Amino acid sequence: MTSGKPPAGADKPPATSSKPPATSDKPAAGLPRRRQRLSDQETEQRMLAAALGMVHRAGLTVSLDHISFEDVIREAGVSRSAVYRRWPYKDLFFSDLLKELAKGSSPAIAGTNPRAVTAVNRILLERLDWLTDPGRRMALAGEALRQSALAEFETFHESPEWRTYFALHATFLSLPDGDLRDDVQTALTTAERALITGLATSYERVTQLLGLRLRPQHGAGFTTIAGLASALIRGLVLMAPTNPAVATERFDANPFGAPEQASWSPPALGMASVVLSHLEPDPEVEFDEQRLATVREAIERGDWAKG
Repeated sequence: MTSGKPPAGADKPPATSSKPPATSDKPAAGLPRRRQRLSDQETEQRMLAAALGMVHRAGLTVSLDHISFEDVIREAGVSRSAVYRRWPYKDLFFSDLLKELAKGSSPAIAGTNPRAVTAVNRILLERLDWLTDPGRRMALAGEALRQSALAEFETFHESPEWRTYFALHATFLSLPDGDLRDDVQTALTTAERALITGLATSYERVTQLLGLRLRPQHGAGFTTIAGLASALIRGLVLMAPTNPAVATERFDANPFGAPEQASWSPPALGMASVVLSHLEPDPEVEFDEQRLATVREAIERGDWAKG
């Protein structure tokens, strides 16, 4: 992921000089102003935050070669001497940056997808009366997935943070064997576990709200289903640049017994097919006015999407 050998002179601390840095700010009186001394920890945090922002704006692609160490120092607003004290070689910094990226801790990745949550809430509230018919419960789940899957796909497709996260997954195997590769793999595994667990929890809550249950004969739990659905959407995101129809194609269909046809996208059909193949109406659940009111309140509060 990182470039090989650092350029000549870039891997050693700069020579000390009695002159102030050329980029030092000066007050109106013309006297040089001393840069506030930061702790090593503050320097590290600023450098990593600046580099993360640069990577997320530009994307990771298959390397970090497009990220300049000097640009990171400048954007972080820290002294070069403090940076080289913390990372004597620039490759050590880029190793730490890779591990930070692998954590998937940016709000765009670790947080709930608001577009998908809004889409699901709207669909459920508009068609709440479908719950009184066991046959239409599956159709309602299909409609919720039709909207949320497209929102999820579009978020992944448009987000530099998600593109970087996917690129890191796809290319970390190119790292040489050793501690760095092990650390990146551990960070990716931990981040993935958290993401899939959160998605599985949302699926389970919506399933219960809609009076559905897992098909006993399938044996798969919500974590497995969430992993499969996520993998499908990510695969379509990776295909989209060379197959634009994945993102743009729409077709009228009614695959899950809704009263009318609706416009489906490939991501929506794929995700709904994966998820609903594992679900069925729960024969022990009946919806009366009181239960419908309880479900409405839960949806309006967004209970199903809370961590």
